Amino acid sequence: QLQASGGGLVQAGGSLRLSCATSGRTLIDYGMGWFRQAPGKEREFVATISGSGGSIYYASSVKGRFTISRDNAKNTIYLQMNSLKPEDTAVYYCASRALGTIATDGSRYDYWGQGTLVTVSS
Repeated sequence: QLQASGGGLVQAGGSLRLSCATSGRTLIDYGMGWFRQAPGKEREFVATISGSGGSIYYASSVKGRFTISRDNAKNTIYLQMNSLKPEDTAVYYCASRALGTIATDGSRYDYWGQGTLVTVSS
């Protein structure tokens, strides 16, 4: 089970760090991803990281502002979000896939967390 946390209300230009932890199983060798869904919009890809952490890919809308990382010893992945914009407002979900490679397509993921709400005020 994946548990996402760290969301909240922040002003534009601010920062938040999201965490995604698992209990009961290890995340080592699992590819991981962050996705988000804004009100009235479809879910979209944000960032992905390989099992080893050696491969990372970002959506163009967040590249340079967001950083995905992982601590396999803690079975946790992170999404550091800087220079937040109102258009970043969404529920953020973490997901895992048995294959250790990166993936931008949500259908490639096997397990999903419950989501954490990020609200960026202007």
